[in-house]
Amino acid sequence: MNYLKFNTARFIIILISLSVFSSVSVAQKKNTFGNKQVGPQPDGSILVPSNQLIRPAGLQVNIHGRPVDLALSPDGKLLFVKNMSSLDLVRVDDKTILQSLPYKHSGASFTGICLSTNGRRVFVTNATNRIDIATVDDNNSMHWSDSIMLPKPAIGGYPVPGGIAFDETANKIYVTLSRSNSLAVVTANDPKEIIQIPVGIAPYGVILVTPHKAYVSNWGGRRPHKAESTYNTSGSQVLVDPKTGIANDGTISVIDLDRNTEEKSIEVGLHPAGMVLSPSHDKLYVACANSDLISVIDTKSDLIIDTISVHFQKDIPFGSAPNALTISPDGKYLFVANGTENALCVIQTGSPARILGLIPTAWYPGSVLMDSTGSTLYVANVKGIGSRNQKTNSSGFNSHDHEGTISIIPVPGKKALADMTQIVHRNNSYVQMLAKTKLRTNGARVKVPVPVSPNQTSVFKHVVYIIKENRTYDQVLGDMPRANGDSSLVEFGKHISPNHHSLAASFVLMDNFNCSGVLSADGHQWTDEAYVTDYLEKSFGDFTRSYPYDGDDALAYASSGFIWDNVLAHGLTFRDYGEFVKTIIEPEGATFPAIYKDLQSGQNKIRIHAKANLEQLDPYICPDYAGFTTTVPDASRVKAFLKELKGYEKNNDLPNFIIMELPNDHTSGTRPGWPTPQAAVADNDLALGRIVDAISHSKFWKETCIFVTEDDPQAGLDHVDGHRTVDFVISPYTKRRKVLSTYYSQINMVRTMENILGLPPMNQLDLTAEPMLDCFTSQPDFTPYNFVKNNIPLDRLNPSLDNLLGAQLYWAKKSLEQDLDDADRIDDDVFNRIIWHAVKGYDRPYPVIKGREEK
Repeated sequence: MNYLKFNTARFIIILISLSVFSSVSVAQKKNTFGNKQVGPQPDGSILVPSNQLIRPAGLQVNIHGRPVDLALSPDGKLLFVKNMSSLDLVRVDDKTILQSLPYKHSGASFTGICLSTNGRRVFVTNATNRIDIATVDDNNSMHWSDSIMLPKPAIGGYPVPGGIAFDETANKIYVTLSRSNSLAVVTANDPKEIIQIPVGIAPYGVILVTPHKAYVSNWGGRRPHKAESTYNTSGSQVLVDPKTGIANDGTISVIDLDRNTEEKSIEVGLHPAGMVLSPSHDKLYVACANSDLISVIDTKSDLIIDTISVHFQKDIPFGSAPNALTISPDGKYLFVANGTENALCVIQTGSPARILGLIPTAWYPGSVLMDSTGSTLYVANVKGIGSRNQKTNSSGFNSHDHEGTISIIPVPGKKALADMTQIVHRNNSYVQMLAKTKLRTNGARVKVPVPVSPNQTSVFKHVVYIIKENRTYDQVLGDMPRANGDSSLVEFGKHISPNHHSLAASFVLMDNFNCSGVLSADGHQWTDEAYVTDYLEKSFGDFTRSYPYDGDDALAYASSGFIWDNVLAHGLTFRDYGEFVKTIIEPEGATFPAIYKDLQSGQNKIRIHAKANLEQLDPYICPDYAGFTTTVPDASRVKAFLKELKGYEKNNDLPNFIIMELPNDHTSGTRPGWPTPQAAVADNDLALGRIVDAISHSKFWKETCIFVTEDDPQAGLDHVDGHRTVDFVISPYTKRRKVLSTYYSQINMVRTMENILGLPPMNQLDLTAEPMLDCFTSQPDFTPYNFVKNNIPLDRLNPSLDNLLGAQLYWAKKSLEQDLDDADRIDDDVFNRIIWHAVKGYDRPYPVIKGREEK
């Protein structure tokens, strides 16, 4: 069947659902979001906080959660969806969700669902250690029928199963064990009989070629040899780039199923994930998400015979994230889920292969199937339409209200595909991408705050980038006059955070700035890379492999590197205060009260040491500046920074780029003996004020710009969107006493810093992002900032359980259940309820979220 000669009339329903663009020439039309807010737009599109518009083709089925994988029944009537917390069943004919079956043991792993031959048994891998099996009765109702426990890895912890395949004739289940670095072979009628075949690092998917041969994609590539550069990924060593510490290998394991051995390891691109065989089984196509390419393997010779870029043009930078793919029944066309581009890339196979166009999807397609007739595509969009779960009422959104979608798309003809391609380009601001030039400005004479053309250079020589923890805009600044806030959702208002409010009033107040991520695991990647990999986007069922906010998992990061890699690669100087840093406290076991008392007394009996989790950062860290831990007050971090600032002033050598973690607005909830939430935020507020005060009174103030953002909004409430957050741009050239409602995100912030420092963008997202020009003026005001003293005692502690009753006692016990040793290893909904009641009162109901009841 020729997929490019369908009558375009059949696609009218698709085109009607897509926005009609202005007739203004693409080259003349500036793609800016203006004052648009995250969420649905009047034209039917959806703005998401990765600076992209969503206009998906086909029909959409909303799925509460984050769907990561799909399976289609043999008759094509039922679609099984592997969601983050449930197995969902969609009837294809009328797009109805027939059932959402909660998992029994844990959330979902990153991939892994398959069916029996008759489609009446469903095999799903969970995020820890099981294959869960559901049966489908004659009424198309699913029931959990069995569960297969998988063996623990030698490194301890969970095996974390992923991709799965079922050979019904041999009665064998094949499943990748991600942390065990093996392929498990399970005898279905005797699940205690499990053989493990060693493969590469972090195996992702498995595909059967014959009853005797299989392929396994290894996210982390081959096993390292001695003396090679390696780093940790969830208990195993993975090959890394020695300059960046980022994983730099990907492989396909060729498995002999008769001998149960890995016969060969084939080098492919980075993060090999989804695979598909050609209809004749002579070729294997592999989606390599961290290299933006498809590796093609000849299945007879097991050699690479082609490498296909998913970039529609040669000079497009990294950032498409091809992570899943399917093929037409005649083998002529590949349909590749380009996660970051929110599109399917349509590729005509052959020599040479060529890209025919792009089909728009919702946010981050992570799985794609085609029906047996080759006429319809099914796409699981992991992030769907964003955090817009309709269970939440008008009181506020939170970033954990995930609303994924399934797209059901008739395969387009040539004209429809051409139209869709243009829509994808506009959704992703590709017109801007192609028009922009690199901004290395050596020798330029025109000085401006933020250069936007090659003849300009910045008035700033120093950028200070401060990353805080877990607040929405409304939680802190919802009480600011003249701005778009909801005072009913304010938890840490002016009395608790006087410096935040003073900075917002003194400089520009931005009430439309957004975190691009959801929690610390992806939040620190958005702040540090302006990008998040497939490895993280598919891990929200539970971050069992790792929770890589602090640089402890080399497999989690983008091949394009971190912003400090960009800085160093271009000959600039850099200092790290707490980012990707492990904190060592001596004596071990010292408590917050003891550390605070020692700090106030100046006795220095308690020592704070920093150790880089990412060893490449060792030469650049401040040795006594704590990373994330709520045990250490932010006042300690200020002391360490101010000590070094004095040295910079003496030696006139303030680094060009400083990154700084300032995390205590995270709070410890109402855990007895720890600071109250109000005291924790007050500590953070005072620390921020003192840092800005010190820099603005230093010799470097005239040439310094300070950027402040939260790493993520956690699950705090905001009446606009759960991603909206607190941010500041502070400098002599920042507009003063202005309210600014221009849409910006963390990606725009990264782009602005790159422009100031004369750095090229790292990937597609920061290339297309507009710098935050609306924040600046050409007329400087060198007036320094004077910090505001705290109103809340910083050592005010939560009372012991013995002194509590009723709801206060209940929530204090809930605080004790939360793991605060690492960022966000908590139940976010519970933690936000704890904070709400602690600051708003135990008789003040938490804003109602439909389907959940206040305890």
